[in-house]
Amino acid sequence: MRSLPGKLRTFLSLLVAFTTFGCSNGYEADSGSLKEVHDSLITKKGEGQLNIIAWEGYIERGKTDPEFDWVTSFENTTNCKVTTKTANTSDEMLELALSGNADIIIPSSDVSHRFIVNDLVKEINPDLIPSWDRLDDEFKHQSAHYMYGKHYGVPLVWGENILLYNTEVFPEAPDSWNIVYEEMNLPDGKSNIGRIQAYAGTIHIADAANYLMFHRPELGINDPYELTREQYSAVLALLKEQRRLIKRYWSDINTQIDDFTDGSVVASGSWRLVANLLKSSGVPVAATVPREGTTGYIDTQMIRSQAEHPVCAYQWLEHSLSSNLMSDLSVWNGVVPTVTEACSDGSGMQSAQGCISNGQNNFHRIKFWSTPKPSCATQEKCVPYSRWLSDYFFITGYH
Repeated sequence: MRSLPGKLRTFLSLLVAFTTFGCSNGYEADSGSLKEVHDSLITKKGEGQLNIIAWEGYIERGKTDPEFDWVTSFENTTNCKVTTKTANTSDEMLELALSGNADIIIPSSDVSHRFIVNDLVKEINPDLIPSWDRLDDEFKHQSAHYMYGKHYGVPLVWGENILLYNTEVFPEAPDSWNIVYEEMNLPDGKSNIGRIQAYAGTIHIADAANYLMFHRPELGINDPYELTREQYSAVLALLKEQRRLIKRYWSDINTQIDDFTDGSVVASGSWRLVANLLKSSGVPVAATVPREGTTGYIDTQMIRSQAEHPVCAYQWLEHSLSSNLMSDLSVWNGVVPTVTEACSDGSGMQSAQGCISNGQNNFHRIKFWSTPKPSCATQEKCVPYSRWLSDYFFITGYH
């Protein structure tokens, strides 16, 4: 019997995770273990190791660019050696968390809820993080990490998903996402078939829902993460049509960078990190947020329930709030810190104008990623994430 292809094995393991894990009342922090962490933090005795699962570009130690390094100072101060595994999608983040030995996980807001209800992460004690109060108030009880009256993480940064486009094909910024959903000739007179990319992550379904929310109000979509069967069917139909336009789905940013660099792809949903990297290499691209608006993400640092190095983990949480990390990460990845002061306090390279350029003023307009659940606020009953996962897997052809 042949083994299952890797992508199919990943899909099946995630499907199990999203359908069979029982809901709980959250991880109960053990007072004894927290006291041990507290005592060790006072004496600054870490375990010497810290394993992190993060997004591309979130853990930089100067190897990619010597100017961007927020790991070396942490290691020198704490003697906690940092190792990193990188996830390209939220589904990969969950898979790595289920199978690895991470201490810190940095999931986005579409999956952080699942980490909490499935006891994959610990409740944290803000009293053990001296710089906790630096967090903007709107993030201290944000739903991405705050449940059951408890904190399960430290919000790090947030960002908006942008439309990345080739400026030689589009002399003016596109004013609609329709160029990546509907067949048409582009300004250069050529068809968009085979010249488009789309994100391989399941949460891309919400991008399509957001598009229909604007263009087909008769569907009654009020929230792109809360879809009835009828609304969901319309979104899937749009994604199946989009499939005809796609050269390939991207999850690894290098895939997107390669296709924009050689000119074979001219438009796609993307992140500001990719736009910045392409521009720095001289590729003719720009980013915009079209009139339909966009989705976005809030990334939160969480301590895994089975973390073997909790003292180093807490030291990292403090480091993220009190060092150059947020400021320089904001510059490097094109995101906005959850500590507004980091935009202009001189702790790193970011400036107030830089945060505005990264979309800081758009916070209340962004439809932030969240986990689709059958019980929802805007509809009587909604399609759950397990269904999103299976349907998008087959639409993308296992990407």
